[in-house]
Amino acid sequence: MTPQQALEELKAGNARFVSGHPLKRDMPADVKATASGQYPFAVVLSCLDSRQPIEIVLDQGIGDIFSARVAGNVLNNDILGSMEFACKVSGAKLIAVIGHSNCGAIKGAVDNVELGNLTGLVDKIKPAMDQVPDSVQPRTSKNPDFVDQVAEANVRLVMKQIREQSPILRDMLDKGQIALVGGMYDLSTGKVRFFDE
Repeated sequence: MTPQQALEELKAGNARFVSGHPLKRDMPADVKATASGQYPFAVVLSCLDSRQPIEIVLDQGIGDIFSARVAGNVLNNDILGSMEFACKVSGAKLIAVIGHSNCGAIKGAVDNVELGNLTGLVDKIKPAMDQVPDSVQPRTSKNPDFVDQVAEANVRLVMKQIREQSPILRDMLDKGQIALVGGMYDLSTGKVRFFDE
């Protein structure tokens, strides 16, 4: 599978999900088939939000994708290392970073929420706020347009961080061995809009 074919499969899977026609799967058979090894074609970093169960909304089954989920789909060293494993060791061809509409972590960053360990997490999102034009007003969590623009900017920021912070993945990207794509999931429609569309 090429990186482009991997992306096309994620798009096709989301189209199946949105249309209400997911693939029929035999989960017990899939468990047995994948017990001795795994060969996922993509690694997806998405938000912890319970309304965005990424394997379901991309109509992927057991063994199809690596899934990393954390509030605000932020990047840290553990996730970056997991991506390096997924691509360099296990052969995944695509890294997808997928944020979503009406994101609570984004709202937390916009509102300067301070709550235990969550404080440090939302601080990672704040630089994305600077990428949204000043003309987008008001710059509060009550403005869904601002929240969604920050969420998209955050996805782009994480994509940039992946390239900058991992020489392994950057080399694979530069050689065309893998691809990196961003996207936004719409909570109201179930559709993922990939940034190349």
